[in-house]
Amino acid sequence: MSYKTILVHADGSPQAAQRIRLAAQLALAHDAHLVGAAMTGLSRHALPDGSIAPLGAPFPFDQRLLHSRADAALTQFADCASRMGLHSFEARLVDDAVDDGLILQSPYADLLVLGQGDPQGLPDELLNRLPRDVLFQSARALLIVPHNGQFDQVGQQVLVGWDGSVAAIRALSAALPALRRAARVTLVPSPSPDGHGRQADLPGAELARNLARHGIHVTLARLDGGRHAGAALLELASDVNADLLVMGGYGHWRLREWMLGGATRGVLHDMTLPVLMAH
Repeated sequence: MSYKTILVHADGSPQAAQRIRLAAQLALAHDAHLVGAAMTGLSRHALPDGSIAPLGAPFPFDQRLLHSRADAALTQFADCASRMGLHSFEARLVDDAVDDGLILQSPYADLLVLGQGDPQGLPDELLNRLPRDVLFQSARALLIVPHNGQFDQVGQQVLVGWDGSVAAIRALSAALPALRRAARVTLVPSPSPDGHGRQADLPGAELARNLARHGIHVTLARLDGGRHAGAALLELASDVNADLLVMGGYGHWRLREWMLGGATRGVLHDMTLPVLMAH
């Protein structure tokens, strides 16, 4: 099992170059096809006044600026993919809102690569809530790259956060191709029960045996019980020199927006390394 199609968000931002480079590294390692997707940002249905256009109706204003911006982002993507030596990649322009465009394409990729929102920005800005919105509606796991920092590689030293929940299982399953190639995998069980009230496998022994059957040998570690779970995971990731954190993402729909679980919210806001996350 390996990744065969990876989709990366190309938006022309200063952070996009590193995001594309990490996605290209994964594509090279797994002999995968890399798709760079740039959305124009204009919903395929919405008019400027917020109303809904009849299907097939033309938009009543010039869209050339939006297309020009997306084209520039795709040129950046193609240049980076070519420099990395990728033989199978495509630049894809999508006339849609950024979140909807990524969500609609997610079933046709094995992994999505997005950037973290700006931790200093307004939480309600579209790009700052993008990882959260896509996470909870995507058909696939996300690899989220921090807004700040330099990351030369991903997946050599991996930390896996585990609490036995469905989200953690999905994240772990999505990470298996990367875990098989890792030089070291550290597993950290959480003392929290999963979403169905079952206590997680605290020692992690059964999961370690399962991963060993996949050819993945793990080192067990413990979280600092006195710290917030998100902060403790990020601190442990630093202690073990991890370049990738794998974990479940938690949240529920309330009052027309996603309310994040504490660890998910903390990691999405304060991440210091790439995070592979699934809901």
